[in-house]
Amino acid sequence: MPAIFPFTAIVGQERMKRALILNAVDTRIGGVLIRGERGTAKSTASRSLAALLPHVHVVQDCRFGCDPEKPGTWCTECKERAESVKKLPVYERATPFINLPVSATEDRVVGTLDIEKAIQKGERHFEPGVLANANRGLLYIDEVNLLDDHVVDILLDSAAMGVNTVEREGISFAHPARFILVGTMNPEEGDLRPQLLDRFALSVEIVGIREARERMTIMERNISYEKDPEAFRKQWLPKEDELSQQIAKARELVDQVKYTTRDLLSIAALTASLNVDGHRADMVILKAARAEAAFEGRTKINDHDIALAAELALPHRIKRTPFQQAEMTTEQLQERIEQLAGQSVPSEEDEESSESQQNGEQEEKKT
Repeated sequence: MPAIFPFTAIVGQERMKRALILNAVDTRIGGVLIRGERGTAKSTASRSLAALLPHVHVVQDCRFGCDPEKPGTWCTECKERAESVKKLPVYERATPFINLPVSATEDRVVGTLDIEKAIQKGERHFEPGVLANANRGLLYIDEVNLLDDHVVDILLDSAAMGVNTVEREGISFAHPARFILVGTMNPEEGDLRPQLLDRFALSVEIVGIREARERMTIMERNISYEKDPEAFRKQWLPKEDELSQQIAKARELVDQVKYTTRDLLSIAALTASLNVDGHRADMVILKAARAEAAFEGRTKINDHDIALAAELALPHRIKRTPFQQAEMTTEQLQERIEQLAGQSVPSEEDEESSESQQNGEQEEKKT
């Protein structure tokens, strides 16, 4: 199998790459939907991101790749094993990349319980599905708009909750399903229903690069890769390693990133001023802003982080008339945030209350 095209060698498409990286830093964000023309590196970016992600420690012989450091998220089998063994063995593996076919059924996605074996022999037998294979990895769905709506709903539920529970005839089995969900589609082939569209945390609209020199660079790099994939990969390896380490550090830092009452007010005022339905966008912006701050090595978010997050979280949630601008730039969003936040500045007591609440949440996670 030839070497994967390097993520850092992809020309342009900075917004798409940023959305993927933020989800890699914090899988709790909830995935990204990439909409755009054919041949704009949608699948290449997703596959190459999985290839550069840091290796993860998993429980040995676990079919679901459970995290040995988080017993509370273990599958049913690991919890039962832990009752008879003091410490479960651990090994390191690469981040899995799972490609979900458009024809996938519900059983293929969530897995199946063998009811016959349970009734006849009293044994609980679970056959893992796609969600089990994708745990702690990247789940890629090409042409997600052509997938059955019910299956898409299941995937989005699992991505949001981080667990997959299968129940049949009174028998239940649960396993962790924490993964980076990436869906791609060409709008010309039909769009997702609004309910499903909103469930994707981030959304990116991409088009082919129009600048002649950048298009020339794309051709040169692709020819070089096709000629000798391994040599091309080695050429970009230093940059790949640098990004991989940056993501690994950000993953450790993200839960320490603090926010103030003013930050929450800025996010709430922004979404309210744009008439965004529901509250999912507010939570997504906060999570993505924290991931952005962690990626840059900081422990506090700022207005620029919020603007970058909003640029990715709002495009598919804003209601527009035919004459409205299609998107707002980061600069425009940041300017609006500063204007809205300036209208109602919280007191110092509110700021301290917000930070103490975060410290309390972090202590709860540790216990």
